[in-house]
Amino acid sequence: MNSIVINVGNSNIRFGLFDDDNCDISWVINTKPYRTADELYAQMLMLYQTYKVEPKDITKVIIGSVVPQLTKVISSAIKKIHGIAPVIVDRSTPSGVQAKSKQMGTDIYANLVAAHNLYPDRKKIIIDFGTALTASCVTEIGETLGVIIAPGIITALNSLISQTAQLPEIELKKPKTVLGLDTVTCMQSGMVYGFLGMVEGFIDRINDEVNDDCFVIATGGVSHVYKPLTDKIHITDRLHTLKGLYFLGKDL
Repeated sequence: MNSIVINVGNSNIRFGLFDDDNCDISWVINTKPYRTADELYAQMLMLYQTYKVEPKDITKVIIGSVVPQLTKVISSAIKKIHGIAPVIVDRSTPSGVQAKSKQMGTDIYANLVAAHNLYPDRKKIIIDFGTALTASCVTEIGETLGVIIAPGIITALNSLISQTAQLPEIELKKPKTVLGLDTVTCMQSGMVYGFLGMVEGFIDRINDEVNDDCFVIATGGVSHVYKPLTDKIHITDRLHTLKGLYFLGKDL
């Protein structure tokens, strides 16, 4: 069975083509500026052609969204392309994970569901380097222990640049040195090592609070920058949230 899974985030919309439980192809478009259903229809068809996706071969479309105004627009485009109504999943969709909070975002819930399905028999921490930086924790039996939400790295960087007169846009990557003598290196060190210290602190404090050494999964747009710099993150998976949405919707 071929399924398209769509994760509508505040910064990006990620699409994944699943063949049963395997995601073979994935692509990303910007969330903003918001588009009409007709614009999304045209853009999605163009990307389908690029990745050789045949709409008639898709038997299910699963959408998880944290941008309500886009959910209906994308659903309308999907109906026009595929002739089927998409399956909308959120924190109220049943799974092996107990969400516990009516305020939990769909993306965080999907992260917990993916971790619970992919890495059973241990406590897990999921670090999501998205528009917000989040750390969530789930037990071996699917009990949600809690979530941390902080400003996202790119969000913080954009704020820093927009609020200062002389700080330039920079590439987010490991700097040549921790102590910089030029503006770009100084900023890279602050953004990379400053947020790395925050992430490592989250992991240590969560482990202390749950009295365990949790398995740590990193996902989100810039997770690849941070994984090589610490042994506290065990694995990175840019498709982790998509996989959680797939698990939520595959039997609906």
